[in-house]
Amino acid sequence: MTFTDELRAEADGYWSAILDHPMVRRLGDGTLEEAPFRHWVRQDYVYLIEYSRLFALGAAKAPDLERMGRFATLLESTVNTEMDLHRSYAAEFGIDEDELAATNPSPTTRGYTDFLVRTASHGTFGDLVAALLPCMWGFNETGTRLAARGVPEHEQYAAWIEMYAGEEFTELTTWCKDLMNEVAAEASDAERDRYRDLFGISAQYEYLFWDAAWEREGWPL
Repeated sequence: MTFTDELRAEADGYWSAILDHPMVRRLGDGTLEEAPFRHWVRQDYVYLIEYSRLFALGAAKAPDLERMGRFATLLESTVNTEMDLHRSYAAEFGIDEDELAATNPSPTTRGYTDFLVRTASHGTFGDLVAALLPCMWGFNETGTRLAARGVPEHEQYAAWIEMYAGEEFTELTTWCKDLMNEVAAEASDAERDRYRDLFGISAQYEYLFWDAAWEREGWPL
């Protein structure tokens, strides 16, 4: 049994909770009002900037050239391709580049990204992979499970589901899970326990990220 097989039951609890969230349910059936989703799009743009730093740190901490190259490729594609795609997608909701750039991270976005970057900066390569995995795995599971229920008529919501359920993102998720298994196979029991804890924190932040968008969370003062 691989490490991600061991995580599977716990992970399913997180992914099911996300799928049961009203924002995700309504995204899936096409009835979600666009205001909370616009909030999500803006916050996700800020998140992607910090997420890119994980790939840079992953390349720096990678124990071999093959993994270094993969993280370097992910950094380049995120900064130079995915960010452009995100800006184009945001424009379909009436959010221009200036508005995206001016987005103030919500408390949840700030907490999540600070946790990820701190873990990647001060932890081991394995710690970085464990904290990184829930984002890819969670989005892939959410997209796949929503797609299985039927794609909504709302064009932009359908595009979101199809992207994260699609073959390319599924392959990326599989790569990250395989990487986690490789790292965990060489780890001590104490390291594997730490990986579980880091995975769980990131997975809970994934849920909170949806909830913060649903509530259109902001700073109180």
